Amino acid sequence: MLCPEPIEKQAGESARNGGGAVLDQRPTDTSGTTHLQRFAASFEYPVVFTRDVFNPANPVLVDILRTREPRKRHRVAFFVDAGIAAAMPRIGRSINRYAAAHASSMAIAGDIVRLPGGERIKNEPSELQNLIRALRERAIDRHSYAVAIGGGAVLDAVGYAAAIFHRGVRHIRLPTTVLAQGDGGVGVKNAVNMDGTKNLTGSFAPPFAVINDAAFIDGLPAREKRSGMAEAVKVALIRDSDFFHWLERHGKALAAFDANGMDILIRRSAMLHMRQIAQGGDPFETGSARPLDYGHWSAHKLETLTGHALSHGEAVAIGVALDTRYSTLAGLLPPGEDVRVCRLLKTLGFSLCHDALFVRDADGGLAVLAGLREFQEHLGGELTITLLAGIGRGVEVHEIDHALMEQAIAWLGGEWR
Repeated sequence: MLCPEPIEKQAGESARNGGGAVLDQRPTDTSGTTHLQRFAASFEYPVVFTRDVFNPANPVLVDILRTREPRKRHRVAFFVDAGIAAAMPRIGRSINRYAAAHASSMAIAGDIVRLPGGERIKNEPSELQNLIRALRERAIDRHSYAVAIGGGAVLDAVGYAAAIFHRGVRHIRLPTTVLAQGDGGVGVKNAVNMDGTKNLTGSFAPPFAVINDAAFIDGLPAREKRSGMAEAVKVALIRDSDFFHWLERHGKALAAFDANGMDILIRRSAMLHMRQIAQGGDPFETGSARPLDYGHWSAHKLETLTGHALSHGEAVAIGVALDTRYSTLAGLLPPGEDVRVCRLLKTLGFSLCHDALFVRDADGGLAVLAGLREFQEHLGGELTITLLAGIGRGVEVHEIDHALMEQAIAWLGGEWR
């Protein structure tokens, strides 16, 4: 029987032989030793703009599935927003037909899962458990795919489940709303709500791919089409004055949902959001700033205060108008530019005031202002709010004058009109 040599002898021989695998067993520095671990991770994923993704002649989806293992037959679990399933009752049949046409490269794992759309899927803890269970029942692993088809809430929930299941499985997003195709669907965040707080539990997990299918936009209700425009106005205001001017020039056509105009709005909005994530210096929000959340501190609170009677886009439109007016009152934005922004939002069809803005809390303060504290708590660090120094020029501030913000709210209530 062979016995291991004493550790002291092994260490000595390792040193004589030039080896470095065995550490000295008798540290002489009682203050401890620090070894700095460092590595870099690079992320990339395609964002494809197409039409009729489930037409068997369209190669976009199957080409994405074959990206890393071109000769493999890939297992794919499909999750579909119930709202989309109702609006497009043939979508399940289309998915099955597509899979049959590309059977050498893909196989649908289990039944297609229908999910409740809107905030319900993010509010109910059981929905996340059901998603995890569905992934497990379909034996989805790190070489399989979870494909989510739906609005931002469904993408958020499925993306979060995919990010934590087996510590992360491949997730493909097919956003079906203007809001999701131009903003959240092309980003790196996933989340669900908890204890009445929006996006309290979530992750940063870049998708494997994003497919923006224009056909999904065609059949959207008017309210859904309009809601997504708020995020386009937002990103134009903080990053691209030319895009803002384009929105102004085409405001009436966009309000009538001109198809070509909607395509341009979605694509330009998506590209600006992608540029901010890639080049803004903080894709996973490790600092305190969230420029892409301009107008969102109040929007998130308004969604909660109204029990989500206000959609996310409708609340963002109010939040953008509010922070734009505050920027003028604070001396950052030239007078008149605030009216200009509000006129564009109104032309697009948004109401810029809601009773929830004037609700008082138990201490007599405006309840919506608690959104500032919640916004800060979400990231930690110092309060950092994006305001405007000009059309297309965002600026970060670390203090908000509550009295001045109340003036901005009062102005939205009637003065500007």
